[in-house]
Amino acid sequence: MPNCKTVIGEPLVIAGRTLSLSRAIRAGDHVYLTGQIPMKNGVPMTDGSIEDQTRAVLDAITETLALAACARSDVVKAMIWLRDRADFAGFNAVYGEYFPIDPPARSAVVSELLVDCRVEIEVVAWRPLPGTAPQ
Repeated sequence: MPNCKTVIGEPLVIAGRTLSLSRAIRAGDHVYLTGQIPMKNGVPMTDGSIEDQTRAVLDAITETLALAACARSDVVKAMIWLRDRADFAGFNAVYGEYFPIDPPARSAVVSELLVDCRVEIEVVAWRPLPGTAPQ
C-alpha cells in the first residue's frame, strides 16, 4: 500500500526564513495546498493590482500542482481570502481565466491577511494515485 501522506515540494522560504509548513501534502487521492500569497523573487508581493497578485498566486499554485502530478483541472475546492471587498471583480476575472471550464467549488471571504498582500488562495485537488483506479 502506498504511503498515505506525502510531502510535496521543498519547504517554503520567505525573506530567508523557512516556514513551518509544507507547500502541499498528498493524502491518498487528494492533494492539499497551503494557502498561497503572491510572491516575487522569494518575497511577498505587496504592490501591484489585484489582477497582478492573483496571477502570481495562481501561477504558483499551478507549479505546486505540477509537483504533485496534478493540473488546475484537478482542483475540486478553492478557498479565497481577499483583503478588500472592492478587489473581488478584478480577482474573479483573472480566476475565470485560470478555471474557464468546470471550475472548482469555491468559498471567498474578506479578511485581514497576515502578510501585506491583497489575496491568498488555498486549493484541494483530486487525482488518483498511479495504479489505482476509482471504484
